[in-house]
Amino acid sequence: QVQLVESGGGLVQAGGSLRLSCAASTSVFTIVDMSWWRRATGGDRRFVAGVTGGGYTNFGDSVRGRFTVSRDRAKNTLDLQMNGLKPEDTAVYYCNVGGHHGDDETYRQYWGSGTLVTVSS
Repeated sequence: QVQLVESGGGLVQAGGSLRLSCAASTSVFTIVDMSWWRRATGGDRRFVAGVTGGGYTNFGDSVRGRFTVSRDRAKNTLDLQMNGLKPEDTAVYYCNVGGHHGDDETYRQYWGSGTLVTVSS
């Protein structure tokens, strides 16, 4: 199994910064990709940022240039540094990992329980 622990959410004023952290723990799952997603109230879950197994970093259009993401493969962590926060960044942020169990080549994904980020205007 895979356990994901997210931390760092909270309340911040517009223009401020927050740093989210995701720590993955697993014994038999090979993590390939790690990413952050978010869901605003009443909205769909949307991609925020991630680092692929090949080391490629990508961002959602709405956060590019304001957010950065860093991955520590040895520790299975993914940090999201959010700068220049806007009220529209308010959402529950979810960590996602994708990979394989042992020799099973099926690509599987796991989600954290989410951490709330609230940006006040």
